[in-house]
Amino acid sequence: MLFRASARTVAVMALDGSLFLHLTEQFVHMHGYRPGASEVRSWERSIPLLTAALNDAGLGDVEVMLEYALPLNSKRADVVLAGVHPVTQEPSYVVVELKQWSQAAPHEDDPTLCHVDAYAHPVLNPIEQVRRYCDYLVNFNGAVAEHGERIHGVAFLHNATEFGVTGLREIERDGQGRLFTGERRGAFLDHLRSKLSDKHPGARAADELLAGATVPSKQLMSVAAQEVRERQQFVLLDEQQVAYRMVLNAVERAKRADHKEVVIVTGGPGTGKSVIALQLLGELYRRGVAAVHATGSQSFTKTMRKVAGSRKREVQDLFKYFNSFMTTEKNSLDALICDEAHRIRETSANRYTRAALRTGRAQIDELIDVAHVPVFFLDEHQVVRPGEMGTVGEIREAAARRGIDCHVVPLDSQFRCGGSDAYLRWVVRLLGLESGGPVVWEPDDRMQLLVADSPEELEAFLDARRAEKYGARMSAGYCWRWSPEPKPGDPLPPDVVIGGWARPWNLRGDRSVSGAPPSALWATDPAGFGQIGCVYTAQGFEYDWSGVIIGPDLVWRGDRWITDRTASKDPVFKKSTPDTDVDRLIRNTYKVLLTRGMVGTIVYSTDPETREKLRELCPADRSHGLPRSRSPFCGGERVISGHDVRASSRPTCHMRREGRSLL
Repeated sequence: MLFRASARTVAVMALDGSLFLHLTEQFVHMHGYRPGASEVRSWERSIPLLTAALNDAGLGDVEVMLEYALPLNSKRADVVLAGVHPVTQEPSYVVVELKQWSQAAPHEDDPTLCHVDAYAHPVLNPIEQVRRYCDYLVNFNGAVAEHGERIHGVAFLHNATEFGVTGLREIERDGQGRLFTGERRGAFLDHLRSKLSDKHPGARAADELLAGATVPSKQLMSVAAQEVRERQQFVLLDEQQVAYRMVLNAVERAKRADHKEVVIVTGGPGTGKSVIALQLLGELYRRGVAAVHATGSQSFTKTMRKVAGSRKREVQDLFKYFNSFMTTEKNSLDALICDEAHRIRETSANRYTRAALRTGRAQIDELIDVAHVPVFFLDEHQVVRPGEMGTVGEIREAAARRGIDCHVVPLDSQFRCGGSDAYLRWVVRLLGLESGGPVVWEPDDRMQLLVADSPEELEAFLDARRAEKYGARMSAGYCWRWSPEPKPGDPLPPDVVIGGWARPWNLRGDRSVSGAPPSALWATDPAGFGQIGCVYTAQGFEYDWSGVIIGPDLVWRGDRWITDRTASKDPVFKKSTPDTDVDRLIRNTYKVLLTRGMVGTIVYSTDPETREKLRELCPADRSHGLPRSRSPFCGGERVISGHDVRASSRPTCHMRREGRSLL
């Protein structure tokens, strides 16, 4: 949240201009960059009209919370109004989505989407948008978790005429999603008065909402079976819902007209790609549509088969690998959902492939050919192996060669790293994946960042978090050789050796050895703590606390990073791999490892100069020092093994969230 005050105070500050200076200053502090001109313009034009309406309605004492941050993701509601309900006398909240649109038309196939001249792609109908914000708050804020009736949503299109947006109202059916234009300002005032009392200030209700315990995000793995077989478990917001509807609409069009379409959904870590993919698979599965989920990740696919298909073989069969379609008939599927498509390879053939199948055919071509609607979810900055080629450009080119329409849907908001945009920006700036150079970490109350002086300190800190019922894992760059797995009963070999500290890599195989879980379950099985994960087992998963060891393959010298390919023990780097590719892939590797944590990251470098640079960028007083044991989620509703546990009046901290897939 950028600012809160009574409607009367906000109106005065908007009039003298101090409000917008304050919002800009707070935005820079929280996000590390200045707001865009369009955002500032929307503040200057929309907020005064809303506060004028509140004051004209006699609701000057209602509390106004501007740019209210939704829990555990980077999305912000434009405004949340807090007050007292005029009838029940209970706390009452109105989520307001402000739009400057003058007109908008519903999408011809789907009224939950709409077209606005300013955007090249369909966007979410603002009624659906604000309705989903309400649902999300009920799901993730303990103050209203059992009081959904306290949350109401409105979209205020103050520049629009009734004629210009009349088609949007087709989905207006409940109190959590209403639309008002400037022409219906009187009806808007009446609606506000029906939800908020003019006789009571709203400050206490605002305090209650802000103090509501954050309900941790549901574990994707623990609800996969229900998601695929029964019903939706996650609330998709904004462009996530747009992507979901775009794919479903493409499948319907393809079935009606017997033609093909390609959909590409792009987004960084935690933008919800895998959640959307799983919801799509569940919905298509329930509709009886022939659809399959595929990835290039053995860990992810095996985990999904184990959890989602634990009781039904037919569900297990929905999860395939990218190289599973070499001999599959063209268009034998209605939809193919390619998750982590940045891991698509040049070809599906490997050393075990029969000579007859070594055709040299591109894997992208196989994936496009097998379904009427192939869908690709990808993050081009998560390519970590030579030969991975899942990019927007390559997929578009492959579709164009066949004359197939290709739609791209970008995802911007993210749910990983506590929903902290500032942390993700810090990581990409740190690693030189975005221009501007490294910056000092400014805590944002969403993500914790700490630097350890030794691997012993890193492990002890994470172990203390596990004692508080957090999930935690240690991972490292591929700078130590991977020993063969021991015989059953023998101890795991100490691969990652740093001074007198030594720990094994995670297992390679499909079976448990000496109490350690198989490779595919390292991130989700509590027994995975104690082994060091590499990028190939960590990618696609998340856990509460992430401990990252930066090895000698990436060191800070003077004013820049130096990658040392000779320090890497990754067998995928061949002599023929260009230095520029090795440099990019090593940096991408550490980006993946540094973005696995949901609550916090603690990082250690084996190189003294690099540790000093990390300390400079993350001073102890800014990183809250070591150790920090207090849980930011203590006291309130928790999720334990996928089930809700309601809080008593006494604060508790019952969290068990060992591993989740990418949200």
